[in-house]
Amino acid sequence: MNILDNWKWEAPKDWLKIKTIDLHTGGEPLRVFTHGLPEIKGNTILEKRRYFRDNFDYIRTGTMWEPRGHADMYGAIITEATTEDGDFGTFFLHNEGYSTMCGHAMIALITLVLDTGMIVREENDPIIRIDAPPGRITCQAFREKGKVQRVSFQNVPSFMALRDQIVNVPKLGKIKFDLAYGGAFYAYVQVEDLGLNLDESDYNKLIDYGRKIKYAVMDQFEVKHPFEEDLSFLYGTIFIGEANDPKHHSRNVCIFAEGEVDRSPTGSGVSARAAIHYAKGELKENEEITIESILGSTMTVKVVKTCEYGNHQAVIPEVSGTASITGQNEFYFDPNDPLKDGFIFR
Repeated sequence: MNILDNWKWEAPKDWLKIKTIDLHTGGEPLRVFTHGLPEIKGNTILEKRRYFRDNFDYIRTGTMWEPRGHADMYGAIITEATTEDGDFGTFFLHNEGYSTMCGHAMIALITLVLDTGMIVREENDPIIRIDAPPGRITCQAFREKGKVQRVSFQNVPSFMALRDQIVNVPKLGKIKFDLAYGGAFYAYVQVEDLGLNLDESDYNKLIDYGRKIKYAVMDQFEVKHPFEEDLSFLYGTIFIGEANDPKHHSRNVCIFAEGEVDRSPTGSGVSARAAIHYAKGELKENEEITIESILGSTMTVKVVKTCEYGNHQAVIPEVSGTASITGQNEFYFDPNDPLKDGFIFR
């Protein structure tokens, strides 16, 4: 007799129980919460995010960090829409806290809600409207035989904030960078200036250099969103280099939050890339480019229109990619577990 046949155990009633479903977009994980969360109050997504941060941050650390997660885990919380025509709302979690925008999450969330029937749409290429921290994100899924094959989304206005600046980075010296916003702010650095490889061979160096550059830019430059103080911070460093596949435009490796390495090309990151290239005359409207990740997975991006955004000349980027569901979890928080809130090594 197999001892597993004797399984009758259930978690005690006083334990917090949280269910999630996991996906990945180009290798970058997304853990989406489906059951067990407390009420998240607020009239806007930023208010809901702030309320969760102030009252339930132990859920973030307990599910993103070890032993339930890992240093590069990423999460999304689905809320009710906060606009009249929105389909749902969302905000994002990671090892350091809460991000403003996440393109890989948009691609994964649309795949999730359609492929699981959370949202029912009869048409083959439905449009889904998401209320997110930086504003409305309009997404479109492309399906075959009822299954999502690809997702695109039009991002918020994206712009280059600083061009060809020099930052003095401790132990690295003077580094040239651009600062751009694609739902989050990134410092963009040409990897050839640092002599690094944009693959797993320099994984730890990329983390080290990315963190050093991020903190140096934060110390020496102001990062200011035109309208929202909650969005006025530097999210990460993105290294740009040559693509491995000659059919592709280039390669991105994004070091964000507290040294997380994005396995995908980074949806908000390629959005800001589009803004940089357009501002420099290197990308035309509706010209599509394909950008690789550290894994070689890809996203495509193009500028669909231009607009003014505060004091900035901005673009509306359209990003597309693919996602897959990888599993479901039911996590338990034993109140007597001294490590119930998680821990992290980086």
